[in-house]
Amino acid sequence: MMPGLRPLRHHPVDLRQFIRDVPDFPKPGILFRDISPMLRDPNGWSEVMKQLCAVCDRLNPDLIVGIESRGFIVGTALATQKKIGFVPVRKPGKLPGDVTGVDYTLEYGSDRLEIQSDALSDGASVLLVDDLLATGGTAAASAELIQKAGGKLVGCAFVIELAGLAGRDRLPAGLPIDSLIRYD
Repeated sequence: MMPGLRPLRHHPVDLRQFIRDVPDFPKPGILFRDISPMLRDPNGWSEVMKQLCAVCDRLNPDLIVGIESRGFIVGTALATQKKIGFVPVRKPGKLPGDVTGVDYTLEYGSDRLEIQSDALSDGASVLLVDDLLATGGTAAASAELIQKAGGKLVGCAFVIELAGLAGRDRLPAGLPIDSLIRYD
């Protein structure tokens, strides 16, 4: 470097500019945070991957686990960037072969998530990835499923967190949880 010149500093892109607010979706009273504009913008999506790669570098997982369905988009892109494997967590009846499942309670009713039984049987360290952390029910069920299937959960990463819904409180205590965008 030439004398007197300082190295360029990277200023993170404000990812909020790529999020579209959709009022009253999927039902009245809900403000939906839509990542579609982010997915369409190569600069925005590249910044998401850059920031999530930094999370991966810090936690050093063996595998990325993504939650159906937008977690597949985020998770497979991240796994490809980091050259590590990807494992899907799906709704019932979507995975072939033997599966391990977890039933969990939703605001109005219950649901189930499944993972292929042999996907984590070697005790792989796992980073759980999804687009959104809201009330935390699906993420908490996925964390339980990872452990039940033999994996070691080393952290969670979300593109967006709706902090006012306190979803991170439902995840295991002491677990690193990274959110690129937080809405209070």
